[in-house]
Amino acid sequence: MRMTSPPAILETARRVLRLEGQAVTAMAEHLPGDFAPAVGAILGVKGRVILSGIGKSGLIARKISATFASTGTPSAFVHAAEASHGDLGMIMPEDLAILISNSGETAELRDIVAHVARFAIPMIAISRNPDSTLMRAADMRLLLPDAPEACAIGMAPTTSTTLTLALGDALAIAVMDQRGFLPEHFRDVHPGGRLGAQLSTVAQLMHGADRLPLVPPECPMGEAIVVMSRKGFGIVGVVADGHLAGVISDGDLRRNLSGLLERTAGDVATTSPRTIGAGMLAAEAMAMMSAHRITALFVLDKASHPVGLLHIHDCLRAGLA
Repeated sequence: MRMTSPPAILETARRVLRLEGQAVTAMAEHLPGDFAPAVGAILGVKGRVILSGIGKSGLIARKISATFASTGTPSAFVHAAEASHGDLGMIMPEDLAILISNSGETAELRDIVAHVARFAIPMIAISRNPDSTLMRAADMRLLLPDAPEACAIGMAPTTSTTLTLALGDALAIAVMDQRGFLPEHFRDVHPGGRLGAQLSTVAQLMHGADRLPLVPPECPMGEAIVVMSRKGFGIVGVVADGHLAGVISDGDLRRNLSGLLERTAGDVATTSPRTIGAGMLAAEAMAMMSAHRITALFVLDKASHPVGLLHIHDCLRAGLA
């Protein structure tokens, strides 16, 4: 089979994206009437939000469930066909079910519909057919716009699945906003990969108090250099009355080579050094180090006591590069 010309291929792509984009925009302007009640019902669930569908709707349901789970709403996907062979036991009375079927007549969903009705489990239906069996059985109905599919024959699930996915995202994010879901909550369920690294706090990466290179102001520079070398961070903190009074870096040593060993740590230290708090995002701390061309930062508590140290290598090992 010969491939058509590149301009024709690109025009097909543009047509698909325009059709689907227009459908999503139309849905945004005319959200289903039960959208807000559906959000309220999800917020009130004591158990989990169960999603189910078959075929392409099942794939979309699985993704929506994952979005709910990652944004603070316990959720699980139940395969519609497997439900009839024991997995109905996964849907409990304290749960809420969201069932997806473009036609609203998916045979594989019938046992789930009967199960949720039997145990009075709230049900939200997502479908393009308002008079379907599924929509009539639902407590809340999220009707999809009657938009044409994007394929040339008008049959392959394209626009309909895009609309369903977008509506599911809108539900999940509306619920997320109502819960007051914060970045630190997001980090708790995204500990892995680059996203997890970007959401790591200084406290998670820093070296603790027992590793800190600290000397008093009156410490001779010869001893301060020994402490700096032994700890291996290329920096030493000068502490007076428990507070960080200054910092000596490799750069400070080079700038003070003349008579260095006859001086004290307090003489050489840079006063008012840049510091960070344990609750700061490690990515922000790394940006500070990069901007000011420094390799390590002391971590202070609210009383300005040094409680940790973050080195740029710690950030790189965590995947923040």
